[in-house]
Amino acid sequence: MEKALPLAWKHKVKIITNMGSANPQAAAQKCVEIARKHGLTGMKIACVTGDDILPIIDRYMDTEVWETHEPLSKLPGKIVSANAYMGVEGIVKALQQGADVVITGRVSDPAIFMAPMVYEFGWAEDDWDKLGKGTMVGHLLECGGQVTGGYYAEPGKKDVPGVGHLGFPLIEIREDGEFFITKVEGSGGMVTPDTCAEQICYEIHDPENYLTPDVVANFKAVKFVQDGKDKVQVSGATGKARTSTFKCSIGYKDCFIGDGEISYGGPGCLARAKLALEIVKERLELVAPGQFDEMKYDIIGCNSLYWNPDFKYNEEPSEVRVRVAGRAKTKAIADLVPNEVEALYTNGPAGGCGAVKRTRDIVSVASILINREDVHPAVEVFTV
Repeated sequence: MEKALPLAWKHKVKIITNMGSANPQAAAQKCVEIARKHGLTGMKIACVTGDDILPIIDRYMDTEVWETHEPLSKLPGKIVSANAYMGVEGIVKALQQGADVVITGRVSDPAIFMAPMVYEFGWAEDDWDKLGKGTMVGHLLECGGQVTGGYYAEPGKKDVPGVGHLGFPLIEIREDGEFFITKVEGSGGMVTPDTCAEQICYEIHDPENYLTPDVVANFKAVKFVQDGKDKVQVSGATGKARTSTFKCSIGYKDCFIGDGEISYGGPGCLARAKLALEIVKERLELVAPGQFDEMKYDIIGCNSLYWNPDFKYNEEPSEVRVRVAGRAKTKAIADLVPNEVEALYTNGPAGGCGAVKRTRDIVSVASILINREDVHPAVEVFTV
């Protein structure tokens, strides 16, 4: 915001962001401080609240949790947060009140892009096809440089030029919802039907029924057509009536995870790494039998990503890194894992180096559906 606010004020560009996180009011007040420092007198900075439903979470204790298929009341730890995914309503209200900057808490990713279209074009809240098109705009833009080739890049298979100075995507849209996607001329990356097609599939469960707070979008008939260098014409999105519910993310105190890492290099490093894991496994069985809810023993470079216990160690790498992680109900038990890994410095195989250890207090996330009538978007505007 130190860089963005003065530029936005100078060029009469509005900023809409979900960087308010768990405290949109504090974020807005911080931006007011920055704006005052830069002399941006008259700038209006709004925060959108209403996503925090922790005060009424007791109403939903019998609601099924998606991840466990059990009632919310059966979560194993204390609930510390409950945030609903809101739609465009609060952002549009802020724009109607003349906001130059709009800062939200939890809203759906497409909402921060679709809200200015709803505001500028006066789209009705039940014009489902236009909202479907607006959702597609938001879905293409929501991951920044992903659609301009960043996450698309794969050397030798999907080569992308200039990824180190990747250009972020731009949308130009008409009132009827037809649009094209491009990027700043001269920036790195590329915009092609392939980069757009890969992004439109990202995080989509059912392309014919993409559930959002504002509309159920249908991307099944979407078409991407190249219309010049780094310019793709997009068409075909539609929509239908939104659901009566919002998704809500529940944060709860779950467990502690202790983990430690240590590296082995040079001839025989893999054998030494396997011996290190055997030592730690035996030690933990001695000092804390049955005390861990889950354990994971990795050799990074061999089996850590795919959890494959049957990995065939056919080739000797030049270096590997051992990682051991354990979940436990208490910090004291979780601490045993990194402590035992660190002890390999002197008590384990030869040549261990670069040991690190940490124990983390884990807040996990559970998902439920709540009645949208229980969510009330509110706007507060601060004038500099």
